[in-house]
Amino acid sequence: MNLEKMFEMQKALDERIIKEKGLEGQDLLPNTYVALDTELAEFANEGRWFKHWSKNQKPRTKIEHFCPTCNGTGDENYQMNLDSLLEGRGAEPYSKCQDCNGSGKIGESNPLLTEFVDCLHFFLSIAINKGWEDAMNLPEEAFSEMKKNGFEGGLSGVFLEMKWMLFNSYMSKDQSTKKTSFMMAWGLFLSIGTIGFGFTLEQIEAAYMEKNAVNHQRQQEGY
Repeated sequence: MNLEKMFEMQKALDERIIKEKGLEGQDLLPNTYVALDTELAEFANEGRWFKHWSKNQKPRTKIEHFCPTCNGTGDENYQMNLDSLLEGRGAEPYSKCQDCNGSGKIGESNPLLTEFVDCLHFFLSIAINKGWEDAMNLPEEAFSEMKKNGFEGGLSGVFLEMKWMLFNSYMSKDQSTKKTSFMMAWGLFLSIGTIGFGFTLEQIEAAYMEKNAVNHQRQQEGY
């Protein structure tokens, strides 16, 4: 995972947002921590592992997206036929939708991975803000014991430990403790994604690049 490239991309996005939203000179770190905490909750919601009250505890890793042109029917004349039906007129013959090649679908996405990289955006932003980029460069050996022994306390235990470390990186009075806590929070977060849900570093990087482009597009559209 090319963290150096991701830092460059995140810095460019953050600087664009600050400039276009007129946020120069403001301390945005508290907002960034709140944003990360919010995205972590959304990630957990897609992960579903903690929902002991539900019969469905499988993570949401696949959503099919239906073609808006034919409303998932594969028929290019769908809207015309719907209007005809409402007006009491005859229907047009089936015509294969060109936008989806008649499949009714235009692709699929992984909601869990999407939320994971949303969190990643804010981890990067915090590291850039604090000058903690090196704290995110973790050696492979850092994950070897966890890979071997599994998560103590299960996913929920690791998730709560990660959140505690994250908040400690903001609330602690000691600067070295802040950075160490952030490093540990990041390591646990990455472990949850790679060990807990099987994401590869290549998948994470590719998903980050894709979502970063979407975030730039949103800024361009006045998000």
